[in-house]
Parts: sequence; C-alpha cells; structure tokens
Amino acid sequence: MDLKTQLIAQAHELGFADCRIAHARPAAHREIYEQWVAEGKYGDMAWMARNMDRRTDPTVVQPGAKTVIVLAMNYYQGPAPATAAGGYRIARYAWNEDYHDLIVAKLKALDAFLIQHGGTQRYYVDTGPVLERDFASEAGLGWGGKSTMQIHRQLGTWFFLAELISTLDLAVDTPARDLCGKCTRCMVACPTQAITAPRRMDARRCVSYLTIESKGPIPLEFRRAMGDRIYGCDDCLSACPWNKFAQLSQEATFQARETMFNQKLRDFLTLTDESFRALFAKSPIKRIKRPAFLRNVCVALGNVGTQEDVPALETAAQDDHPLIAEHAEWALQEIQTRGNKV
Repeated sequence: MDLKTQLIAQAHELGFADCRIAHARPAAHREIYEQWVAEGKYGDMAWMARNMDRRTDPTVVQPGAKTVIVLAMNYYQGPAPATAAGGYRIARYAWNEDYHDLIVAKLKALDAFLIQHGGTQRYYVDTGPVLERDFASEAGLGWGGKSTMQIHRQLGTWFFLAELISTLDLAVDTPARDLCGKCTRCMVACPTQAITAPRRMDARRCVSYLTIESKGPIPLEFRRAMGDRIYGCDDCLSACPWNKFAQLSQEATFQARETMFNQKLRDFLTLTDESFRALFAKSPIKRIKRPAFLRNVCVALGNVGTQEDVPALETAAQDDHPLIAEHAEWALQEIQTRGNKV
C-alpha cells in the first residue's frame, strides 16, 4: 500500500469516519474571514482576530508544509436519553466527556505514524489557528453549509473536524461540491437569526456563543429566544436534511451521560464551585465555570420556569457573583409576568 492508503487505514482503525487530503495553501475564504473580523462579528472571541496570517496559511504554522490531512470523527448518539426530563437542552457534542482529549490522543498516534515516514506535523482539533472548514471542503470532506457548519454526505452535521498539517507530499483529494441547493432550513431554524445570510454568521447573536464564549450578561434582546438551552445550541445542525444519513457513533466516549440530564433546572442553582467541577468533570461544560453556567440556567428558568422554581431563584438572586444575581432577578420577573397573564 502507498503511504496515503496506509494513513487512511490507520485513521479508520483509530475511529475516524473519514480522512481526506488538501493542499497546504492559503485558505479559499480568507477574504471573507478577514471581513468578518473587521466587522467585529467575533464578539468576545478576541483570539479570532489575532494571528490572522497563521489562521489562513498553514505554511506559516508548519514551515515546509505541503498537505493538510483533514479528519472527521462522528459523534452522533441518537435522540436524547429517556432520563432527559429536566426541561433543558444541552448541545449534543457536550453530552459526555470533552472530545478534545480523545481526539488529540488519536492525532498523536497518526503523527507518530507519519514521523516514521519522514513527515513533520502540527495537529489540531479546533484549538489552533486553522480555518479548518475551508481545508475540509478543499479536501472533499463535506462542504460549508449555509449555517457555516460543515456538512458530510454520510455523517450529516454530527462530526468533529481535526487536521494534521504535514510536510509530506501526499496525493490530494477532489474538493467537495456544495449540495445545499435552495434549502434554507438551518437559517430559518436559528432562534436568534444569527445566520444573517447564506454562510454569514454573526457570532454575537448565536446562542452557542452567548452561552459558552461570552462571559458577560446575556443581552436582553436574546434571552427569551434562548428558551431552555443552557449550553450551546443544535438548532441549525438538527434542521439539516442531510442528517437523514447520519449513523450512530461507535465511540463510547460520546454516549450521553445520565447525570447530564437527570437534574431539574433549579437543582443546578445549588451548585458550589466545587460541586460544579465535580458534576461536570471531564465535560466541556466545566470550562465555562459556575457563574456563566448558572447565568444560562437562570435565563432558561426565566423562559420555562414555574412558581416551584421561585425559591431557588430568590436564593440565586442573593448570590455573591453579580452575573448570577442579575440573571436570577430577570428570571423571577419573567415568571411573575407569566403568572400575571394566567
């Protein structure tokens, strides 16, 4: 077998659903990215505006790079578990352990294999300065959907991307065709109209950004639209018709953790810093820390809570952290307003 065939076999053995190769050259949508940054649509994600040359040109990240090896890891677990009766939603990718550690270990194994064949690599799983969706499309690993998310003919939207930037000169694959057609289901599904035009995303409006990346107060104009979402949002992903081809992931690490769903929303408000870290150990939720998470919980309670939740919210309104206290006050007002309308 030639090296590329061996690489693909190794990737599949490690659990990757797809492995494709693109040229290591400047990203195809560099100008769109630069315009997005210039318009400030990255919000609090200041790192998106730094090192723009590194993000758009893989040869700056890895001198002498000739190819970008792009990989897909399926994380589709099917419907939410039967225990999900707590009245809240969490983005599917965060139903169990943080995917970064799992995938990095697999990338290290591929890196070791390529080193044996004379390659020098830098590898990332959405943690480094790479416009990975551009290179995925160039490699034929799906195409950029109107939601700005990557879509794969066999995986739908439920997969992680990872890449190795390599000095090895491997045969590249044919770029993918855009198969979205006239469909706009993802755009229609977005609760905050964050997809402002096909393949144009204003992160400052996105529920995933607001609940995960933003560290400050949730703008009032978006709080009701957040509904019962307490970490991320899958609406634009779920709406994609290509998901009819999605297959269940065989990776046990991605299977839903029951403790993620068998809580009541108000129960989260009793979490201390210590119990928050214990509950979400190894979960990506842990990284946003207790204040931001309870901020999200308060907003969800403001949207779906009842009089039964009032005592917990009144306690939260006295929390020492102003982020929690302010959002708890808002939730109490929303519940009271709904009660007055009954």
